[in-house]
Amino acid sequence: MLSKNQLKFIKSLQIKKFRHEYQQFLVEGAKSVQELWSSRWQIELLLGTASFLRSLPALPHRIGTACQEVNEEVLTQASTLANNTTALAVVAMPAQTTVQTSKSWILALDDVRDPGNLGTIIRMADWYGISEIICSHETAEVYNPKVIASSMGSFLRIRLEYASLASKLPSLAMPVYAADMHGEHVHRTTFPSSGILLLGNEANGVHPNLQPYITQRITIPRIGSAESLNVAMAGAIILDNIVRCNSPQ
Repeated sequence: MLSKNQLKFIKSLQIKKFRHEYQQFLVEGAKSVQELWSSRWQIELLLGTASFLRSLPALPHRIGTACQEVNEEVLTQASTLANNTTALAVVAMPAQTTVQTSKSWILALDDVRDPGNLGTIIRMADWYGISEIICSHETAEVYNPKVIASSMGSFLRIRLEYASLASKLPSLAMPVYAADMHGEHVHRTTFPSSGILLLGNEANGVHPNLQPYITQRITIPRIGSAESLNVAMAGAIILDNIVRCNSPQ
């Protein structure tokens, strides 16, 4: 049975201050916890229903992992989800990585504030084989439960660094392509095999102090009447064109 102190501690990890104090965060829901279980990330405690715990494969590196059977009511009490019917894990934060010059593409996020957008961008990067993301310090925190949930397990495969983009972008010595309403038509742009795709704030775009580091501005042509595109959606469209340009004919 989950103790009151355990429940209090788990619920405290819903708050950024305590996540960073304890260097732990939450992963919730069947799919994300299943992917976590198969990964090498350190699980401090796994709560699950009897049927969920039985479904987990026996893995050598998970021998000794603390697992506790609880009912759905307790799971929902501990969770940020409105109705958690499967599992929740307390996970140790890994050491922060440093993104280096790549032979492929890197994503750079300037002040992307919405956790759902960040999680979707992480999932999108994973889909297109992008393994590294640089985030400005103002970008949403990757361990926010909404980011983890919307990434659908993709956070496990992405190296992510928080840094000053004004310092980081020039240090990588790679061409920087930025989404911009007044840029070159994305369908007419020839993308190289490696570079940095810079996505800006949901409302204000790329910060003025980063403009000097942009090699090429690109835009997605509007055909209908929508005012704008969600930043994650725009990123996916541009990445798809990057992949198309670099795929064998």
